[in-house]
Formats: sequence, structure tokens, C-alpha cells
Amino acid sequence: MVLYRIEAEKVFPLHNHPHAQFGTFVQGSGEFKVGNEMWHMKSGDSYFIPPGVMHEVKTTENCVIIDFFTPEREDYLGEALDPEK
Repeated sequence: MVLYRIEAEKVFPLHNHPHAQFGTFVQGSGEFKVGNEMWHMKSGDSYFIPPGVMHEVKTTENCVIIDFFTPEREDYLGEALDPEK
């Protein structure tokens, strides 16, 4: 599980990964491009992105987002274990 605080107009470029990703916009709004679809997300909206599917997100407001990945993201473990990051 990851808690993100992301400023408005931030873009996470098109990418994919072997993890299933699901989450919730706790605050703010943004646009997810998932495969060939565009999703307009706002506070309270949830999403699921299957493993391997290309996706991109752009925030349109300051956001708080909770993301879940399965299996766990080994590339995030160092941050989870180091409270200073």
C-alpha cells in the first residue's frame, strides 16, 4: 500500500508493470489513460489496472491517492523500511 500526495499538473508517463494496481482518489482529481480508455477520476473514485496494461496519470488538482499493488512492489520496500524517505 502506498499513500501519495501529488501536486496538480503532475504527469506519470505511460508505463506498465507486472503488478495489479488498484486504489482510491482520497482527495483531488486527475485523468488516467488505461489501455485505450480515458478515466476522469475525482475524490471517492476507485480504479483497478490489471498487470501489464499500459497506463498514465495526470493530476488536475492536488491529490491524495492510496494505491495497492499485488504482488508487493520490491522497488518500494526500501522506502517503506526507511521512515526518512
